[in-house]
This record gives sequence, C-alpha cells and structure tokens, in this order.
Amino acid sequence: MRAEDEALILACIPSLRRYARGLTGDPHRADDLVQDTLERAWSRYSRWQRRGELRASNRRAEQTAPGELPDAPVRATQTDHLEVRDLDRCLQALPAEQREVLLLICVEDLSYQDTARILDVPMGTVMSRLSRAREKLGALMQARDTVSKLHRVK
Repeated sequence: MRAEDEALILACIPSLRRYARGLTGDPHRADDLVQDTLERAWSRYSRWQRRGELRASNRRAEQTAPGELPDAPVRATQTDHLEVRDLDRCLQALPAEQREVLLLICVEDLSYQDTARILDVPMGTVMSRLSRAREKLGALMQARDTVSKLHRVK
C-alpha cells in the first residue's frame, strides 16, 4: 500500500467514528464497527478500483489544516452535555434508514447524490428519508423541550 493511500484512509477515521457513533449510539460498539470496517478495507485494498476520491466529499478536511481547530464561536454552558445527550437519544429514536441519511448529509456534509451512491438508493429516496428524519427529529426535540419545561414548573 502506498503511503499516500494509507494517509487517505487514516484521514477518514474521524468521519467513520462520527458516523458509527451516530448509528449505534454506543462509543464502544462504534469503535468496534470502525475497526471492522478498516480491517475489511485493508484486506481488500488490492481490489480497490480508484474511481474518484476515497471519501466522496472532503470539504471539512479542506476547511481546516491538520492539527488546527476551526474558527468557531466559543460557548461555554453547563447544559451542553445534557443537550447533546438528549439529541443523541432523539437520533437513536429515528428509524435506522432515516438516521443514516441524516448523519451522512447533516453531519458528514455529503451531497444527496453521494449519499444515494453510498446507500445504494435513488436520490429521491434520500430526499424523502431526510425530510422525514428532520420532521421526526424536530418533533422529538420539541417533545423533549416540553417535558423539560413541565419538570421545571413542578
């Protein structure tokens, strides 16, 4: 394996981990999934047909140099951990096919076309799953907020 190909695969690990954690909701299962994925990729490397980029879209990597943190507003609140936990619970409540489309497009910043290719479904299916996922996630988050407000009133 060429060093540059190895570097490309290693550069995909953070995205793979994010996606696997979003799919499984469990950091340990996610790490196992990523490890299995990388082992399969390594063992089948000789069959890889270079038909484009290793990762369909690498916009995030282009935005920040390796080792640098992106410029982002700093927001320190004690409730961030709770909000992320609640969001993760709501994501896990989505059907798997909606969750995977939502994660690929909204978190991994892939295009509809790339997502359709990765999931091997028509682009219209991607669009409808994404629409349903956003609608259901919004309803789940709104219900969470309503319950949270009710607990504060008591």
